[in-house]
Amino acid sequence: MLMPADAGLFSCSDPAVWRGVYERYWAVVEAKSSGKGKAGKLLALDKWYQEELPKLISARPERHVTREELSKLMEWKLTRGKFRPRLQQLIDSNSAETVQSCSSKAFALLPDVEAAIAELSTLKGMGPATASAVLAAGAGEEVAFMADESVESVPELCPVQYTAKHYRLYLDKITQETKQLNAVDSKQDWTPHRVELCLWAWAVASKLQPSLLREFSESEQCQTNQKSTKRPASNEKAAKRQKT
Repeated sequence: MLMPADAGLFSCSDPAVWRGVYERYWAVVEAKSSGKGKAGKLLALDKWYQEELPKLISARPERHVTREELSKLMEWKLTRGKFRPRLQQLIDSNSAETVQSCSSKAFALLPDVEAAIAELSTLKGMGPATASAVLAAGAGEEVAFMADESVESVPELCPVQYTAKHYRLYLDKITQETKQLNAVDSKQDWTPHRVELCLWAWAVASKLQPSLLREFSESEQCQTNQKSTKRPASNEKAAKRQKT
């Protein structure tokens, strides 16, 4: 029997299912990129964020992002999720010196993720979600990006609130899931960022192209741990906040 797409990946403890979803991440990105307008740019931007930017950050004596990289990261984030043009304008209003200094301090504060998020949030247009994207690019083994789809995959965290407290709750859940997967997967290569990518891929594929998920057999672990993933009514005030 096939695992229904609406069962929710977060409720599944079978590492084979998680790995199968991870292996289809780029297929999901391509499906989302097939639309017109800004969606058509997503594949190239996502390749840059997931593959190029981490190498650029890690190659520096002190991890940081440049103003140009932060601007492109925001373009990626807005293309991948909800489009808020004002955020791009605010991010681009930060000086190159300020972006480099602030991001360098933030990475140096790790593993204190909460302090690193707070440091980055002093930049114009920067909230917990965007700050988590910066940190996940350079420290995916410690930080998960606060993508709406990933947060909404955790039933207890709906609706999404763009606050440091909500991010902390989210990261705790993702970190716990990471540990559980590494405990049962012989490869033990799961990170918070990888778990977050799987949740995003499952949520997006479930809406855009469910056929990408059909081959996953329903395992006993998933049957046992399935929970209701019905979303509460969305919090409009939280959704309209500019700094994310």
